[in-house]
Amino acid sequence: MLVFLGLLTSFLSFLYVTAPFIRKFFAGGVCKANVQLPGKVVVITGANTGIGKETARELARRGARVYIACRDVLKGESAASEIRADTKNSQVLVRKLDLSDTKSIRAFAEGFLAEEKQLHILINNAGVMVCPYSKTADGFETHMGVNHLGHFLLTHLLLERLKESAPARVVNLSSMVHHVGKIRFHDLQGEKNYSRGFAYCHSKLANVLFTRELAKKLQGTGVTTYAVHPGIVRSELIRHSVLLCLLWRLFSPFVKSAREGAQTSLHCALAEGLEPMSGKYFSDCKRTWVSPRARNNKTAERLWNVSCELLGIQWK
Repeated sequence: MLVFLGLLTSFLSFLYVTAPFIRKFFAGGVCKANVQLPGKVVVITGANTGIGKETARELARRGARVYIACRDVLKGESAASEIRADTKNSQVLVRKLDLSDTKSIRAFAEGFLAEEKQLHILINNAGVMVCPYSKTADGFETHMGVNHLGHFLLTHLLLERLKESAPARVVNLSSMVHHVGKIRFHDLQGEKNYSRGFAYCHSKLANVLFTRELAKKLQGTGVTTYAVHPGIVRSELIRHSVLLCLLWRLFSPFVKSAREGAQTSLHCALAEGLEPMSGKYFSDCKRTWVSPRARNNKTAERLWNVSCELLGIQWK
């Protein structure tokens, strides 16, 4: 036992000594687009913290008018104030958006459409992760309700403005864990069998399938869409899991910073020449492989139709 503990201690010590070099290796791709955004309008959900905040910071730095759409307005105002001071861009605004409540989503969209005549970039960044079982205000399992259905409805409500502003882009944050996700149509709300970890994976698969189907429906409109894996990033999303919090603390020197995690979102929002890859999945600023389930057109179409039924909407 003492020998094992000694070896473990030596191994961890070695990891921490070499952490800066390991982190540099795993930092991933960097957005190299030089596009400036004066006069452009951007909406980012969950941009009061983490990846979304760093994405908002960079887009504001490039001159965009950035809307931070988040549930906690006070945190949003704090983030916006910091970004305005950092970028010298006064056009960083905060609006209330609770993706777990369709009334809040509709209220946000109504207010935004009354306020803005253009929308060039929508980044569906917000999300929840490994939550104990609960339901949204509308009775949806929380992961599927917030991560998928909430953004599905928001995109639907803002889509005409995106089309009117074309070329425009929709970026959906997913995750590599979509590889172990399934769309369990017989138990979409997790009432029969629930695992908080798998529930998150299922919702991330839904994000990829939504992106795939949305791209088909947007052909010829000038609006393109992309799914993104940001990497393993230090994030507030793990706050619901004690185990993940401990693992993150232990391995924190090796995971991406929020700024590094924002790079692929920025790439898909800004890089020129991505139009032919609409509907595809990106990681480290390049197109990458998705699971067989994420390539299933029948599942994507069925999920689309079920989502419309659950939300009571019809896409034109």
